Amino acid sequence: MPTSASPADRLLVALDVPSLDEADALLGRLDGIITGCKIGSQLFTAAGPAAIETARKRGFRVFLDLKYHDIPNTVGAAVRQATRLGVFMLNVHASGGLAMARAAAEAAAKAAGDFAIPRPLCLGVTVLTSLDRRALQREVGVPMSVESHVLHLASLAREAGLDGCVASAQEISPLRVAMGPRWVIVTPGIRFEAGAAVGSPRADDQVRIATPRRALVAGADYLVVGRPVSAAKDPAAAAAAIVAELATP
Repeated sequence: MPTSASPADRLLVALDVPSLDEADALLGRLDGIITGCKIGSQLFTAAGPAAIETARKRGFRVFLDLKYHDIPNTVGAAVRQATRLGVFMLNVHASGGLAMARAAAEAAAKAAGDFAIPRPLCLGVTVLTSLDRRALQREVGVPMSVESHVLHLASLAREAGLDGCVASAQEISPLRVAMGPRWVIVTPGIRFEAGAAVGSPRADDQVRIATPRRALVAGADYLVVGRPVSAAKDPAAAAAAIVAELATP
């Protein structure tokens, strides 16, 4: 848990944009306000490893959010390459099973040693913030509450040697009790309160959401924010507002 991390270090802005030029422009506006970003499927598919290189050249730490979910050998090979690229954090779907998650953890450690670079934090994705209990049960076929399934997957991730998990703000408190203070919790689905002066509207495809302050107080280590910053009229002001909210005693 990054107990000494500043609010600027805990906010990761998602570079969910369609081109490397747009990502670079957004990073330029955020320079000096935050220190980390998230690169997900959209930008990585469009630009590949160049997206990571661009962010790192600007001094940003990169959370590579590709949610690897495949057979253990394939996931291990992918994590090795992600580690070689110098990301500080990456994730796999914990629902891929114990062997797959363990392959990711072991590959990250070995690659870090082979390339003489820091080992990235490896996280298990629990339940996507777009799913509520009804969707989890009726569409995914999991006959338990979201909270129970999140705790189950987090326990599996810890057994596999991962460092933490990705979960919504609604599950942070029970996760912190069950997993302890050293378990890294990364929370997406961060939104401003309705009617805020900056940021995008709250209504979207994420249903388990929270404000930045609520997530931090609940015990999140890192917050991932996308559209409230990237789609704002002034992304720098939106990011600065979140950092200020996190810094409020």
